Amino acid sequence: MNTPIREGRPRFTGVSTYQDPLGRFSFRYPSDWNQFELTEDREGVLFSPEDDEPQTYFAAWVSKLEANVVAEDLDTLREGIEAGLAQLAGCEVEVAKDDLLGNMVKLERTYTFEEAGVVRKRRVWTLYVDTWRIVLVWQGSSVEEYAYWLPMGNYSFATFEIPEALWFATDRDLKAF
Repeated sequence: MNTPIREGRPRFTGVSTYQDPLGRFSFRYPSDWNQFELTEDREGVLFSPEDDEPQTYFAAWVSKLEANVVAEDLDTLREGIEAGLAQLAGCEVEVAKDDLLGNMVKLERTYTFEEAGVVRKRRVWTLYVDTWRIVLVWQGSSVEEYAYWLPMGNYSFATFEIPEALWFATDRDLKAF
């Protein structure tokens, strides 16, 4: 399947805000994108410029963890992410960046992989916030589609927010009291 080369850049026709129903995160997205439910019982949402079978998308989901995550868990979490990526056919990691802010752990990966005979590109943030794992994914149906829609994917990442209560839950100084 060859993706046609697009001219110019995509244009925003409007912007909407997605608010997690339980208030655990929010982000902004192009208002003319299609909303889809997630599979595999994931609690979150997927938005795509495609109206059926989206392979180019921005998605976010959250899951409750059995224990609090702290900064000292970074190496274990990194090993888990790397093991997961190793299962993807033809996976080539372009960016691997890990950040700690108090006890909040953020693992960022940008990579290409093969799926159904097509090379796709994906950027993933996996955030561990106290007892929550929040995952943000920007994927292009191809490397070219990833690049074409990237300004909109970046906008959703840039406007992602978690509430103050979760920030406070990861503050190492407050946990000491």
